[in-house]
Amino acid sequence: MTRRQTMVLFLLLGAQFTLAVDFSIMNVAVPVIGRELHFSQENLQWIATTFALSAAGFSLLFGRIADLVGARKVFLAGLALLTVASLLGGLVDASGPLLAARVAQGLATAMVTPAGLALLTTSFPEGPLRDRALGLNGAMLSAGFTCGAILGGLLTDVLSWRWGFFINVPIGLLLIVVAPMLLAKGEVRRGGKLDIPGAVTVSAGLIALVYGISAAGEYGWADRTTLVSLAAAVVLLIAFGLIELRAPEPLAPLRVLGLRSVTWGNIGGAATFIGFTAMIFLITLYLQDVLGYSAMSTGLTFGVLGVGAFLGGVTAPRWIGALGGSSAVLVAGLLVQGVTVGALYFAGDARGWLYAVLGLAFLSSYAHVVAIVGFMVTATSGLPNEQQGLATGITTLTQQVSITIGIPIMSAIAVAQIRAAKDSSVEAATLHGINVAILANGLILVAVGLLVALFAKRRAAAAND
Repeated sequence: MTRRQTMVLFLLLGAQFTLAVDFSIMNVAVPVIGRELHFSQENLQWIATTFALSAAGFSLLFGRIADLVGARKVFLAGLALLTVASLLGGLVDASGPLLAARVAQGLATAMVTPAGLALLTTSFPEGPLRDRALGLNGAMLSAGFTCGAILGGLLTDVLSWRWGFFINVPIGLLLIVVAPMLLAKGEVRRGGKLDIPGAVTVSAGLIALVYGISAAGEYGWADRTTLVSLAAAVVLLIAFGLIELRAPEPLAPLRVLGLRSVTWGNIGGAATFIGFTAMIFLITLYLQDVLGYSAMSTGLTFGVLGVGAFLGGVTAPRWIGALGGSSAVLVAGLLVQGVTVGALYFAGDARGWLYAVLGLAFLSSYAHVVAIVGFMVTATSGLPNEQQGLATGITTLTQQVSITIGIPIMSAIAVAQIRAAKDSSVEAATLHGINVAILANGLILVAVGLLVALFAKRRAAAAND
């Protein structure tokens, strides 16, 4: 790796880490924000949901725009938007402007994440160097989620929730100044036209999907709002598929989507993100509602998961070499993650279980990031540089949607089991619901891992499709 490549890698990893921190840093401060800005209880969820809606809804669009106009331009524009939105978010004094700032932060994430990943994959050729870069990217991604939760709690308690926004401003300015010096201007330009009908239908469909799933977590899967939103998502996404079949320059060429490396890589990626976010949610409930730990103590214990995530990212490229390919690493990560998550089914209500739970969660976090690296390498391999924006846009979409849907799905299973155990004590019913949901989580991960093993081709074979 040359000195310039090293500096580019540090720049791109810094941007991805900042975005990952952004995703979780405000979650801890939601109750405080609600009190200060007079949010109603039912509207608190929008502090997180508005970010998720815009981040997931527009990631594919901006990934494709990065292919057309250059990833460098989209990356810098996204950083500028993130910096301005963060500054305004920290200065607001009403709920509406705060939600607008969160929407803008989500849009910035939809711009910077696929563009940054496209710059990373085009800066390093396929092989060990790219695998190493994507491994470090996975480590920074998961470490950012963990650090965001811890940092959000500390900033809110010591200073103010507003610093969860302000902290992005100096980082954003630094990245905006340094990025033009390091990132090459000579990206591939196709000079084509943007598929407007495809962009409108896929963005609207993804927003409806994420909104419907978020509504399910708040109101239930049978709620009218949930059903209407999910039905609209299905109609819009089917329309998108039909448009892509006829478009002369489609937003997402079906030839690319039909590659096994892209299809099964993203299926595996979706499973690992769903499994990890659901595990975090269920362990949080377990530590607080069953074992009786405080919110601060619970947050600090997740530092163990951050260590596992970092080690997973650092060592994943070696596993690619040892196991003979990225798809094998994706499968292995999913299987280990599934087994370690499923083993949490046996956790009991005594505090002595804490050490076993944290040990299994550490291993699961390690396997999760190993699977992320396998997913990223598999889903972006075998494609030319001018399609890396699309490939990374798809992986970003997979990540954002999966993070959003994991909690509602497993929460529905846990709640159903808790209600079914109505003859038990509250603590016993809660433990039973958590155990069943976490077992289901583990079984899904193992099942997807086996499917990817059966149907996904190794990187070399995928490149020849």
